[in-house]
Amino acid sequence: MPAPPAAAAQPEPLFAGVFTRLAGRLSGVVVNISTTKAIAGAPKSASGAAPSSPESSLDDLFRNFFGEREGPGGANGPPIASLGSGFIIDPSGLIVTDNHVIANAEQITVTLSDDTSLEAQVVGRDPVTDLALLKVDAKRPLPAAVWGDSSKAKVGDWILAIGNPFGLGGTVTAGIISATARDIHSGPYVDYLQTDASINRGNSGGPMFNLAGQVIGINTAIYSPSGGSIGIGFAIPEAVARPIIDQLKATGKVERGWIGAQIQPVTNDIAESIGLDKSRGALIASVDPTSPAAAAKLRPGDVILDYDGKPIERSRELPRLVADTPPDKTVKATIWRDGKQFDADLKIATLNPNRPPPVPPQPPKPKPTATVDALGLKIASPSSELRKQFSLPDSASGVVVVEVPQGGSAAAQGLRAGDLVIGVGETHVATPAQLLQQVAASKKAGRKYVLVRIERAGSTRFVALPVASG
Repeated sequence: MPAPPAAAAQPEPLFAGVFTRLAGRLSGVVVNISTTKAIAGAPKSASGAAPSSPESSLDDLFRNFFGEREGPGGANGPPIASLGSGFIIDPSGLIVTDNHVIANAEQITVTLSDDTSLEAQVVGRDPVTDLALLKVDAKRPLPAAVWGDSSKAKVGDWILAIGNPFGLGGTVTAGIISATARDIHSGPYVDYLQTDASINRGNSGGPMFNLAGQVIGINTAIYSPSGGSIGIGFAIPEAVARPIIDQLKATGKVERGWIGAQIQPVTNDIAESIGLDKSRGALIASVDPTSPAAAAKLRPGDVILDYDGKPIERSRELPRLVADTPPDKTVKATIWRDGKQFDADLKIATLNPNRPPPVPPQPPKPKPTATVDALGLKIASPSSELRKQFSLPDSASGVVVVEVPQGGSAAAQGLRAGDLVIGVGETHVATPAQLLQQVAASKKAGRKYVLVRIERAGSTRFVALPVASG
């Protein structure tokens, strides 16, 4: 009888050997971070974060994922014990983690991969980007991670995420880069790397490695309707984190540039309304009167197309470029105004996060006029009755939106009764007649849309409305 055929050899899973070698080599650079925090009895949000904490600035579905164990609670209860992860970046004992892991901590303890526990001191922190740098005295050189280049990360690249949650030891998961430059509405300075690697509670502050074993991201948040991982995680890219960590290492603080201009995206409709070839650049919605932007004679309605030799394709690119510019440096910006380009010199100032918002100058109050229709809106000059009806301040000027038809383009742009139309393009309007004149001028120029400046509760923005409905 013939012998049975030999069983076919099972092929080794793709990248299995690579992952094994990387995990063995890199787990030693990842640490567990535990903290104790006094309970102040402050109210918390639905996600468990204090209202002023970095966590609460994220949308409700985006959650930081450090572990937290609470005692019975109350102002006189025991301290909270929080757990997260971090990674060593220097053999002398410098450790990177997320700021929310160590926020408000009274004591910070770092546990190494060999179970050695060391007390850590905060070198510096940056709540704006949710980064922190710690220092431990290890008495011996420690294994350290190597930074990579997150700008080279592409969708589909394999990555390893390593954390040390709950003090259990290194936990390794693998996945791919699902998206780059992802905005999760946590602030103007970070566009995140998104991954499908399984990242769970206790992994905040842990590193994201490429297959060369280099750190290209710092695990920070997950998209979580339920509170657990569903395979959508986010990491701060190395390109954002590394300069921040370098500043914290050198000075213990982060200094950012500032030009004093509030900006918004340039949509296709806005681009058409101002004669721009496509939606690009950053549209200036308002200018601080004592800012570098004001000194350079920039004004609302201008579009910044280029900053310091770098084209601005998306408005979100500008805040980070400005923030990364050293204060007192003068940079050249290319501006779009009235259908033409020109260059402006901006001397960058230092951002003061506690600077109060500027009080805009108020033009003379116009006389009340009758209600008229323009741009599909019912509008009127501000009267005492309208100010009372819409809770407008006595200083309110411009044209009051009295009615916004449902289903119209203005409603789709989020306009509502009580908004103030304060300008068309760069031209201020104080009466309905002036608004109608500007709409007529846009029609005559062949524009399909007119750029309208709206004010609500002291904030301004531009919207593009079709002139055909006026």
